Amino acid sequence: MNWDSMEGKWKQMKGVVQKQWGKLTDDDLAFMAGSKEQFVGRLQERYGMAKEVAQKQADDWLQAQAEPKSTTRP
Repeated sequence: MNWDSMEGKWKQMKGVVQKQWGKLTDDDLAFMAGSKEQFVGRLQERYGMAKEVAQKQADDWLQAQAEPKSTTRP
């Protein structure tokens, strides 16, 4: 998944984002609307992190969403 497809799926993904970053408000999520730049900016603002750190967290999170969930078998 890339950020372009994230924008299209933003409504479905907002809950997942808020689980990961609980300090983000509903207004933050509405403002971001799936935009990577807005997402990174709000992470910086709410968590006091450097831009590079926020970008890495956002990219790592997006990559994790794209990876198929593994199922373990007994």
